[in-house]
Amino acid sequence: MPITKGLDKLVKYNNRSIKDLTTTPTAAGGGDTGALVLIKTLTASSSGTLSFVDGSSDVVLDNTYPVYKFQLINIHPSANGSSLAMNLSIDSGSNYNVAKTTTFFYALNAEDNSYAAVTYATGDDLAQGTGFQPIAPIGYGNDECGCASMFLFNPSSTTFVKHFLINSSSLQDASGDMYERNNYASGYANTTSAVNAVQFKMLSGNIDAGKIKLYGIKDA
Repeated sequence: MPITKGLDKLVKYNNRSIKDLTTTPTAAGGGDTGALVLIKTLTASSSGTLSFVDGSSDVVLDNTYPVYKFQLINIHPSANGSSLAMNLSIDSGSNYNVAKTTTFFYALNAEDNSYAAVTYATGDDLAQGTGFQPIAPIGYGNDECGCASMFLFNPSSTTFVKHFLINSSSLQDASGDMYERNNYASGYANTTSAVNAVQFKMLSGNIDAGKIKLYGIKDA
């Protein structure tokens, strides 16, 4: 007996025989049918800043989505010893100076396994600071880069402060010693005005190369 004989009676899809199906649902994550929707991709090329401003260049950063995700991919700086950083705006990018209170810690391991640590970094946190929030120190060697994910919650709220979470992995060159760092930053923008722009930059030098993708996460 051929092994396919009677297959249409044995294989079911949502309690229906395959032979009876006229359409099938799109898989989650396919195009805009999933929860994660790609809004904008910015590509660095010796860029001083990369900015996402609501309503500009097809960027959406309003009440369309309750959560936004920034995916930073292979960020390569032009200068050694610099840190990738971000700031927020409530005036469509005219100023990036929103007051923030944050925490910052990291786990570190040397490439030669000579040193490891978990450290709270007091120099990288803010207490009602309006400056740029460090994300990760990144070396500038040809093969060095950093990657990160940042979540921004309900930025258009005019009732609550705006929370964010950042996790990054970076290759740090410290006086010729190479370190892998897993960096964690979190905090809130202490404003009840809508946050409508986010900017990324190196604290010194440029973002020589890399991409940043902005996604909206649909409500359940």
